Amino acid sequence: MFCDLCQTRKLYREFPIDALTDECEHAPLHCLRCVTKHVQEFHKCSQCTQVVTTDNPRYLECLARLDILFPKHDVSSAPEDAKLPSTGGDKTISVVMLGGDSTVVEYQPLMTILSLKIFIKSRLGPEPNKQRLLYKEQELKTYTSADKLATLQDNGVQPFSTLHLIVVLYEISESLDNVIFDLFWGYPTSRRDYLDASVLIYSGSSFQTVVDFRCRGFSGVTHSGDVMDDVKRLGHHTINVKLKSLPSSVDKLFFTLSAWNSPNISKYKNPSLRFFDAKEPNKQLCSDQMQYAVYSQAIIMGSLCKINHSWKVLSLRKQSAGNAKNYSPLQQTIGRVIVQGLC
Repeated sequence: MFCDLCQTRKLYREFPIDALTDECEHAPLHCLRCVTKHVQEFHKCSQCTQVVTTDNPRYLECLARLDILFPKHDVSSAPEDAKLPSTGGDKTISVVMLGGDSTVVEYQPLMTILSLKIFIKSRLGPEPNKQRLLYKEQELKTYTSADKLATLQDNGVQPFSTLHLIVVLYEISESLDNVIFDLFWGYPTSRRDYLDASVLIYSGSSFQTVVDFRCRGFSGVTHSGDVMDDVKRLGHHTINVKLKSLPSSVDKLFFTLSAWNSPNISKYKNPSLRFFDAKEPNKQLCSDQMQYAVYSQAIIMGSLCKINHSWKVLSLRKQSAGNAKNYSPLQQTIGRVIVQGLC
């Protein structure tokens, strides 16, 4: 994402979640560093004329997020091969997420995959046991057949390669059948408005059908329609999935949010996904959310994929064109994800 003020491309998470005041009628297009510096110097929003004091809760939240993203600490106790710099070496590898976040690691062939995952956690956040690292459509093995820690060299990773990082939010046990996906969003500042949650269903790379607010049922999948909470100013669409009722050929479900009329969904706060066991709807199993404005027409929040005979809930956060009026652009984006072996 590009900061209009410092003219620098940065990670999405280096931008504010929301504008600094309710009166700011714009999406946050300046990074956290620029926003906080401008408030400190001029006591107003960096994008408009709204006054912002240094005790403003959203400004303080920006400072807190900067401290989390760029902590001042001693890394001398980190594992030796996890202390790699992200730039500066002659040979590097890139680690990218579908949502756009990425990091660069100096290539060392004997670096273990476990240490690489620890390093990735320090840069991008996901816990090592939640990371699927894919290279040439194959997941990197953490251990060799001899039960030793595997290295980049063991996995055939070459310098200047790109690794794709997919975050596993939850692995579903065989005993769990009826599950609920709650996709929700915050209202725009000045009004009640809707996003559309849709489920695109696949068998391998072959598109089967879509379940949305109009077509609300498919074998094993049902859609709630609009569930609007005017008190909390949240819109919900919930998707109920009965895994054992799905056709045996179905192995991928993609959960999307899209704007019906708006050119993008940046005005809708924190598009999010929550996952529940239908038998215990008050016990959340996992969740995921976009913590920055989304300047695309749609977002593929996540997927439910059968990988090695086990259903997994994956975080994708992949931006796309398309909406419930025209699913073709979304199908094209999902098709590319599948072809790359990422789901």
